[in-house]
Amino acid sequence: MGEPTTRETDTAPVRPGEDLDWPRVEAYLRERLPELSGEFAVLQFPNGSANLTYQIRFGDTALVLRRPPFGRIAPGAHDMGREYKVLSRLWKAYPRAPKAQLLCTDHAVAGADFLVVEYRSGVVVWDSVPASMSALPAAGRRVGLAVIDALADLHRVDPVECGLADLGRPVGFLERQVRGWRKRWELAAAEGGDPLAATLGERLAQTLPASGAAAIVHNDFKIDNCQFAPGDPDEVVSVFDWDMATLGDPLVDLGTLLNYWPDPEFGDAGALASLRLSKLGLPSREELVERYAARSGIDVGRIDWYEAYGCFKTAVILQQLYARYLRGETTDERMAARGEHIPVLVRRGLTRLAGDA
Repeated sequence: MGEPTTRETDTAPVRPGEDLDWPRVEAYLRERLPELSGEFAVLQFPNGSANLTYQIRFGDTALVLRRPPFGRIAPGAHDMGREYKVLSRLWKAYPRAPKAQLLCTDHAVAGADFLVVEYRSGVVVWDSVPASMSALPAAGRRVGLAVIDALADLHRVDPVECGLADLGRPVGFLERQVRGWRKRWELAAAEGGDPLAATLGERLAQTLPASGAAAIVHNDFKIDNCQFAPGDPDEVVSVFDWDMATLGDPLVDLGTLLNYWPDPEFGDAGALASLRLSKLGLPSREELVERYAARSGIDVGRIDWYEAYGCFKTAVILQQLYARYLRGETTDERMAARGEHIPVLVRRGLTRLAGDA
């Protein structure tokens, strides 16, 4: 359990204050997954900032355990039941989705719902091109194109084919999403927040696009939720963090991805600014949009609105994380700086809306 964090393994000892009742968790899993054997051990995936995610081992078998963060949680957020539903079915039609093994709804075990998912080894692109790819030509650009291909392929999946036709309510999806995120902003910003964020939310509500055909929506699709095989920047092998997945307008996923993408006018994107993704040699925003449209067949004519929506949603999430830190509900010092990124996201969103056709 003393393995150091590296950008290739992305695991570390569990942060102080974020241990679960591991003997109880171990006993629960051994009873319900009797094929597990060997010594039990735990590490944490420390680079995420919302759900608590751990690598658990039984001998040579590694699994991933995910549960919501400690403290007060926004309504509908961190839905482990939803993530389990998606990952217990989607892998049949979308091999990049890891297969879920178990859902626990007994809060006596770990204090909240949690799920256990298959573990896949690989690398995640954080603040640099992984060492296993760094000698390859145009590795950063290839990573970016692989990410957009993985998103387009998700949106081509038939929900009926994998038993997810009831995952969400596509009719009225955008209106509900904007209304919900505006409400979350009001709650998270009760003790202060960028006043222009509320303006951005209001303008989004006033300019809703007409949605096309519904698709499976990941709802937080970004470069560090994608995993690559070491040495291969051309194919995403896994996509993580499905707790907000639903059926709806697929362009909200593209807008979310774009709000995280470096932009010449705004520099490194607010939410991921510390990673300095502009150093990676990623493809441009325009190339991403063009490639997505060609691979998915979806009309991207109003993508500026969707990117503005992505900026607003991310600003709300950052405000929620910062509020948790202020309330003393997390020991993760990174949360103290989350509020600093909100103004640039809001400005970026308002700028995109101004250019929306």
